[in-house]
Amino acid sequence: MRPELTPKQQKFLDYLESQITRTGKSPSLRQAAAKMGVSHAAISQLIKVLEEKGVIKRDGYYSRTIHLLNFSRETAGVMRWIEVPIVGNIAAGLPLYAQQEWAGSVVIDAAVYRGSNLFALKVKGDSMINVAIIDGDLVICEPRQYAENGEIIVALINQEEATVKRFFRRKGHIELCPENPAYKSMSYAFNEILVQGKVIGVNRGPKVMGRL
Repeated sequence: MRPELTPKQQKFLDYLESQITRTGKSPSLRQAAAKMGVSHAAISQLIKVLEEKGVIKRDGYYSRTIHLLNFSRETAGVMRWIEVPIVGNIAAGLPLYAQQEWAGSVVIDAAVYRGSNLFALKVKGDSMINVAIIDGDLVICEPRQYAENGEIIVALINQEEATVKRFFRRKGHIELCPENPAYKSMSYAFNEILVQGKVIGVNRGPKVMGRL
């Protein structure tokens, strides 16, 4: 059962949810104070009370990152919003989890994107435009070192170049296929390709495009 909130607490919670949904991140104290028409100290107190009531969660006491907790009947107590790293460079092996490789982070809906250790990668180019993945998009990925035919994956080519393509295992080689007729499919030897993850969705700026 969701804790009872005062009108002011509910108003602030609604504001947090709208900001995180719209921008992908929680607002600063200054932004929240200006929106609510109260002091920074009052916002800090609201955050503290909502956390004590179990409707939000912070990564740490001084962290700006706020997670909303979902209290619907199906997912009571489950963290609704999660922050995943944006990978700046993909190296051989599973990408990530070394923070120096990160190029920021993005907040996503855990009810839509299920899985652990998810990561995001910024797309360069328009080779996947026919599946609504365009230049500048963030693809949300599930880390993997294998792929099934037809899946859209992040692959590392010759341990140097990361690419997002549709995967096919052919007799004697791997074929990476674009989703744009202006580009040709490319074939590689098995030892030239390292699968780094499966693309499970697209995030376009503040607007989440959803699962693939």
